[in-house]
Amino acid sequence: MNKIIKFFLIFAVSLFFIDITEAAERKIVINLPGRSLALYEGDKKIRLYPIAIGKPSTPTPIGYYKISSKDINPTWTDPSNYKNTIPSGPSNPLGYRWMQIYGNYGIHGTNNPNSIGNYVSNGCIRMFEANVEELFDLVQVGTPVEITYNRVVVEKTPEDVVAFYVYPDNYNRQALTVDMIKNWLKGYGVEDFISDEDILAKIRASDGTPAFVAKSNPIVLNGEKLKEKAVQADGAMYLPLNTIAGKLDEKYDWNSASSVISTSFSEAKGVVKNNHVYIDARDLKDLFRVKGELSKDNVFVIGDYTDNKPESKVENKAEKNIEKSTVAPAPINTNAEKPKEPFKTEETKKNANNTVVNTDSTKSKDKKDTTISENKNNEVKKDVSKPIKKKGKPVIVRRPANHKEKV
Repeated sequence: MNKIIKFFLIFAVSLFFIDITEAAERKIVINLPGRSLALYEGDKKIRLYPIAIGKPSTPTPIGYYKISSKDINPTWTDPSNYKNTIPSGPSNPLGYRWMQIYGNYGIHGTNNPNSIGNYVSNGCIRMFEANVEELFDLVQVGTPVEITYNRVVVEKTPEDVVAFYVYPDNYNRQALTVDMIKNWLKGYGVEDFISDEDILAKIRASDGTPAFVAKSNPIVLNGEKLKEKAVQADGAMYLPLNTIAGKLDEKYDWNSASSVISTSFSEAKGVVKNNHVYIDARDLKDLFRVKGELSKDNVFVIGDYTDNKPESKVENKAEKNIEKSTVAPAPINTNAEKPKEPFKTEETKKNANNTVVNTDSTKSKDKKDTTISENKNNEVKKDVSKPIKKKGKPVIVRRPANHKEKV
């Protein structure tokens, strides 16, 4: 009997620690300009909901909090008259769920679903009733709550296209510039693939709709992961010329008049993006005698052509003859451009379902997180060997401690 009791005690304790661990792994992140609430499990976003937040005159406070209490069927008490209360029911402005996060501020349901997506509350976070009941069951007392004010969100869509959103500044807290947004896009290596004019137009609109830029992939060159990215746009995979040539220790010459890149092996057309020169990945073999391909895990891998499995015996033999020959290569016909096969990649889906919460929308859809890091500038050079907690006024009063809960 003692062994059985001991077993059940150990089992109960283990379940307790499992619940605590799960609660610690989950957190709520609220972005006020986007009027969105995301639930994370570790680094993975598992839920995204639209919300209503405080009016500019009674803003929702930003900062780091936690869920301090959870209540089912809460009673609303008028903060100006404690005798004026509304019990749980269809007339209760708190809905049927309440999660306190700070003082009298909380996350709760609403009896006015048309308010979701707007700046209407006295500082609390309102949710659709079905959404708040789902969230209520997914979190515990102690779950962290992070409330931020980010007008710009950069992410990758489910189709791996880098997109950014610009939200309105109803609290008048965050002025934006083109350079600020381009700096955020640097983390994905696509800052050169959108014009200043297009970014400025998105800032002026501030409508929360996605602006699709391009696909980006990490680059691994001879086993080294580079800071710069390979960018898929206009049916091609583009690589930063200055970085690739520098890492391969190869000289090149850039003719800006004809947009031609010349190396000791061959020459090819280049593309200028925001004063930086990019090469088509299909020209790697001709310009630098290296092979590049997109791996199954979406990493663009570049390596010595002779260190990889040859595409055919004839081609491998030709490559060896080039290495052994001491005779200078024949003059190149610069007037003829070699046709290229289209780079195989998925087309950008302009109708990707990844809008967070638009100004007039009440629906939510999943997004991925945004990771931002600095990239090294790829400057163009000629004939070079190594190209170089804020507290707000309480607005919601919870029911008295001795009030009996209606479940």
